[in-house]
Amino acid sequence: MTQHTHPRMIRNTACLLFAALGVSMAAHAQQVRLMTGPQGGAWYPLGGAIANIGDKAGLKVQVLPGAGIANVRAVDGGKADLGFANSISTVDGVAGRAPFTEKAANVCNVATLYPQYFQVVANADSGIKSLADLKGKGLAVQPKGNTAEFISQQALQVYGMKYEDMSRVSYVSYTDAVSLMKDNNAQAFTLGTTVPASSIMDLASARDITIVSIPEDKFQAMRKLNPGYTKLIIPAGSYPKQTADVQTIGYATHMIARCDLDENVVYKVLKGMVDNKADLAAITKSMSGITPKMMAEDIGVPMHKGAVRFYKEAGVN
Repeated sequence: MTQHTHPRMIRNTACLLFAALGVSMAAHAQQVRLMTGPQGGAWYPLGGAIANIGDKAGLKVQVLPGAGIANVRAVDGGKADLGFANSISTVDGVAGRAPFTEKAANVCNVATLYPQYFQVVANADSGIKSLADLKGKGLAVQPKGNTAEFISQQALQVYGMKYEDMSRVSYVSYTDAVSLMKDNNAQAFTLGTTVPASSIMDLASARDITIVSIPEDKFQAMRKLNPGYTKLIIPAGSYPKQTADVQTIGYATHMIARCDLDENVVYKVLKGMVDNKADLAAITKSMSGITPKMMAEDIGVPMHKGAVRFYKEAGVN
């Protein structure tokens, strides 16, 4: 006797098979590790937005905390696939200059994103008007591996000083640095981020502050240490009671990738970032006016093949 399978059973079985296949495909979405920055800065939430963008493109992006110098090392060593970095640190890494001990041979540029400002903020009642006045004072910097921490050393160097000339140096997060400043356990705080920095605004809500400038002669001295430094101005009114423009050091935040990372991954991430620019601008206003031409800027780091393909299709030479 021949048994017949009911058509509805066939349809149900087929639906279950397709559903299982869908789950299997989702489970096997390409995994990508993205190194960002410390919590409290712009990089970490930007990484979250890029993870959401990646999901739409079939990429499972794991967002990891990091720092400019540390991210270059992680990408070069294969511990991460993508990362945010700072142009000056990446150029040092590719060249094998301090603070790197060897050349980063597997780091390629993906996109230049926005300018970063090296900012020196002091408690107004500390009497600090210049970096020269930091001698004998308490200084808060980021942990080792952060670009701005290394810049802090170079900024002191052009004034003939080292950390040993401070009364104390605290290697802390932005949040902890603000707490130290509020309690006057530190008199100055250095950081590298956008303007206005939310941490400086937080400090300014509790104390009067001074934004310390890096004048032209010291800027030129720092350019001799790293030609990647650019001159930026923190406009008057960026912070409470800031009545004058302040000159400082600038560099660029950019995205890097392992040079041997699948070019389709880099292409998809870049395309997603451009197509969903508003999501990134909602986190960092500096991203609002960005264009593929600006993203393709040559900063002295080899461009990834996937990025080259994207920019060529976008009409950027």
